[in-house]
Amino acid sequence: MLNHTRVTEFIMQGLFDHPHHQGLFFGLFLCLYTAVIMGNSLIIVATLLHPPLHTPMYFFIANLATLDIMCSSSVLPKMMKNLMQKKKTISFDGCMAQVFAFTLSGGTELMLLTIMSYDRYVAICHPLLYVNLMTKRICISLAIGVWAVGVVNSVVNTLLMLLLDFCGPNLIQHFFCEIPPVLALSCSSIYLNQVMMFLADIFLAMGNFLLTTVSYSFIIITILKIRSSKGKQRAFSTCSSHLLVVTLFYSSIIYTYIRPASSYSLDKDKLVAIMYTLMTPILNPLIYSLRNRDIKIAFRKIFSFAMK
Repeated sequence: MLNHTRVTEFIMQGLFDHPHHQGLFFGLFLCLYTAVIMGNSLIIVATLLHPPLHTPMYFFIANLATLDIMCSSSVLPKMMKNLMQKKKTISFDGCMAQVFAFTLSGGTELMLLTIMSYDRYVAICHPLLYVNLMTKRICISLAIGVWAVGVVNSVVNTLLMLLLDFCGPNLIQHFFCEIPPVLALSCSSIYLNQVMMFLADIFLAMGNFLLTTVSYSFIIITILKIRSSKGKQRAFSTCSSHLLVVTLFYSSIIYTYIRPASSYSLDKDKLVAIMYTLMTPILNPLIYSLRNRDIKIAFRKIFSFAMK
């Protein structure tokens, strides 16, 4: 057997190739990251403190806000630190921790958006059964199940990554540790990792996408059956915010993972990664709050309390 020197750190390629503008980019991303933390934290606090928001929909929105904070926090702090350093490195353990946190947030969010689609389906298609089908106990059980599956998926993928040998090149062709670019650096067989990724794509990505599509198909059919235009508008307004969030999330996922190999571009991949690690977590609180009277009232109460 050959003796290999195990890699102890990885070198990141970085996000931009403009060394003179790194300080500007750092300030920009710091402001955007602060917006992610503040916006999603406000959603969580509002849901906890404002009684009218103690409903299944807002309970799941608070979980989504938690995942958005986790997703951005797993990537952006280290990315911003590397922006200000000439040598952009991350330790092996730090890289594995980043893989775990990012995989956990992404996989869990896929399932959570499906549960939220089901919640809207029950609310619009079976309004008389909503109270019985979406009780507090059922909602908590659904949330626990979603987080548990997300943790198991992330633990399995990370453990399989830890079993690999990294003994050769250590330049990651990305600005953070994601499974595909890290696997490309392994000098041992990645067959098991690829099988696990394939199963995750089938059951987590495609499975949840199909369930979400089915839910909204029934929702659209039900809305079209409503005779009055006011009734249609009211029914659509209850799910329009979630539909927009789902569209943003899945459009970036589909572009990143489901496209011909010939269309891959490193620069485009980086921009899309910024979309789902930064822009989506910023937009989600705005989407759910701008047209929502209850959340606006909760925000006013929080700000008035903070000013005292």
